[in-house]
Amino acid sequence: MPFVRKTHRVGLLTPSSNTTQEPEFSEMLPRTVSLHTGRLSFTNIDADTMVRCVEELEQESRKLADAEVGVIVLAATAPSVTGGKDYDRELIKRMEDASGKPATTASTAFIEAMTVLGIRRIAMAAPWTEATNKTVVSFLEANGFKVVHHEVMGLVRNTDLGRVDPESACELARRADRPEADAVILPGGNWPTMSVVERLERDLGKPVLTNNAVSIWSALRILQSHDSITGYGRLLRDHLGIHRS
Repeated sequence: MPFVRKTHRVGLLTPSSNTTQEPEFSEMLPRTVSLHTGRLSFTNIDADTMVRCVEELEQESRKLADAEVGVIVLAATAPSVTGGKDYDRELIKRMEDASGKPATTASTAFIEAMTVLGIRRIAMAAPWTEATNKTVVSFLEANGFKVVHHEVMGLVRNTDLGRVDPESACELARRADRPEADAVILPGGNWPTMSVVERLERDLGKPVLTNNAVSIWSALRILQSHDSITGYGRLLRDHLGIHRS
């Protein structure tokens, strides 16, 4: 195997039961960017787990800082919206204070990506329950976005989510989409979605944003390391060069 010098390091905080994020991140990240992972205790997608899993935020952030990562991303949407508007910013501050590194969350990345793309009205297809979805919808609408329609799969065990076929994302996205929606979003970091994003964008004629794509996009913008990643939708292909201030 030829040696490729790694010029940047991404620190990923992922749920302990997640089996999808590391493979998808490794597939999407440029070869010069290495991935380093910390895990937060997490088995079920429910309200109690959302609160408990971030209790380990500082400890795992400090461990990632030992690897001298350039950014830390909590790539989980639901845990980063539990406290409502600005809760994601509270979590970012906790990660940054603990690690001394810049940080972001999946929910923050969704907001930034939709702002860059000029998206205001969204359809959402989500893998979890209506109860979890209600919290996510409230967070998005508190940040100025209109969720015109949403659909859920109803899964509770996170390991079950990691086993579903990517076609489930296609089916649910099509059910959720509405003509008035500017984009379709697919939160859920353990949901295998990246292999179907390009096809969905062609079929629906609008941006399709997934949890892992926006998380990588936000991390690379903070690193200011790359301008385009092809094969995973228009956000990573066309908008990496627009850096966060």
